[in-house]
Amino acid sequence: MAKLVKTLTAKGAVVSFCYETGPCGYGIYRQLTKLGQACAVVAPSLIPTKPGDRVKTDRRDSESLSRLHRAGELTPVWVPDQEQEAMRDLTRAREDMKGLERITKQRLNAFLLRHGQSYDRKKCRWTQAHGRWLEGLKFESVVQQIVFQEYVDAVKQAKARVAGLEKEMAKALQDWGLAPVVEALMALRGVKLITAMTVMAELGDLSRFASPQQLMAYLGLVPREYSSGQTRRRGGITKTGNGHVRRVLVEAAWGYRFPARKTAHLQRRAEQTSEAVQAIAWKAQKRLCGRYRHLLAAGKLKVQACTAVARELAGFLWAIACEVMNTPQMRTRDAVNP
Repeated sequence: MAKLVKTLTAKGAVVSFCYETGPCGYGIYRQLTKLGQACAVVAPSLIPTKPGDRVKTDRRDSESLSRLHRAGELTPVWVPDQEQEAMRDLTRAREDMKGLERITKQRLNAFLLRHGQSYDRKKCRWTQAHGRWLEGLKFESVVQQIVFQEYVDAVKQAKARVAGLEKEMAKALQDWGLAPVVEALMALRGVKLITAMTVMAELGDLSRFASPQQLMAYLGLVPREYSSGQTRRRGGITKTGNGHVRRVLVEAAWGYRFPARKTAHLQRRAEQTSEAVQAIAWKAQKRLCGRYRHLLAAGKLKVQACTAVARELAGFLWAIACEVMNTPQMRTRDAVNP
């Protein structure tokens, strides 16, 4: 890359670089910026394409990117710094391990179902009682007993990996520059360490969004629209943007099914924040709990109601983040680490 930059700028030409996000990450971007060159990392889903163009090669793609970049038609993505990217890798690793845990549990359940072993449906699985029930299971075939034990051990190992990464997340939070924002977000109902760290690791400084509506659209939580003339059609959410944050927000939205209430555990988390943040969190709880009941009364499905609650929850996340980022502590941090 250094040789290429030297060749292109040998005659004093002004050069601007761009490339699509992909497996190369942000290493090329950081290398070019250190060399004093302008570089943009563009979102592939937002690159304009010609419907009739059915030939795709690397050369044609590079020429198209060059023309679009010169015309200003490309949308660059926000590039995190190395600390931010490290926290993002940590939260995504925990998410991957959680997915593997879910798969191993499903395989164990499928094995038990095939052999007629069913746990009491009135009781929750993966509790201590369920674990004791698994320990008491016996199979007539020696081979099947070995297979069963291997599945059980795989579940235990997957759970241990998830727990280990969650401990690492708690340790990493102590030295993270955005730790005050993460702790403030935890004042919201349904938002704990995993959700708050995932949001901040993926999005960084939420105050870079001009409005909460812009954040909602970025997360793909706004409805699709296909309107023309007097006809206006709207469908499901767009599901564009960052899917990791969208998933954790929808999960957090299920906590607003119940009436608004300041529980002891939630109050202890909220007391660690400022009065302004506590006021926003309580306002969010009253608004979103009422919103969920209103949508159910209007005949909406529970999943639709939770998605709508998640959209508005993103707005309250934005409000709390902006409130914390405007504190003297965070302004001093930004001045030291621009």
